[in-house]
Amino acid sequence: MRNWSENKIELVLIRHGATKANQEHRYLGKTDESLSPEGIEELKKARQKGFYPAVDSLFVSPMKRCMETAEILYPDKAVIPIQEFEEMDFGIFEGKNYLDLQNDKRYQAWIDSNGTLPFPEGESREDFIRRCEQGFRKMIDSIRDNHAQGTIKAGAIVHGGTIMSVLSSFYGGDYFDYQIQNGKGYICKLKGNTYEISHIGILSGVSS
Repeated sequence: MRNWSENKIELVLIRHGATKANQEHRYLGKTDESLSPEGIEELKKARQKGFYPAVDSLFVSPMKRCMETAEILYPDKAVIPIQEFEEMDFGIFEGKNYLDLQNDKRYQAWIDSNGTLPFPEGESREDFIRRCEQGFRKMIDSIRDNHAQGTIKAGAIVHGGTIMSVLSSFYGGDYFDYQIQNGKGYICKLKGNTYEISHIGILSGVSS
């Protein structure tokens, strides 16, 4: 790895566009669902308005909704899949929403735990966060190994849970502090050879 002590990475984390399950407030994890027509249209309008900054490298979760978002927002940019960025496995809650689950004792127990219990037959938050941390380190290592020194601009189109995991781990704060709507995201800055994020801001449509 090159000496990056005086170099910077600017990273934009973008949550994929909306799917039908997102619009119906259903748990969408391992189901490989495509974007909805409304989600596609919202992304196209935001791109036309210059909402998404240019990037040198583009990383994605390999799930359809992220790959399709990347094709809309950065059609000329090759993508680099990061397997560890896939969304959480919601187990028996997958595809269901609050109304479907309101009488399920397992769901009530999960709510009462503030989401700290593992999803029944699914993934625990701790395991998911650990997986996303591995993916983040892999992504940052790839950026540093494949770019000359200087300020590098990179993008990652991932899931809401992935963003919450990465920011709570490498910037600080609570997991739920970083909930973000579909198609929205954060601008992050990293410096030197660490993986720690030194600054974040809400993606606000500054084109570059």
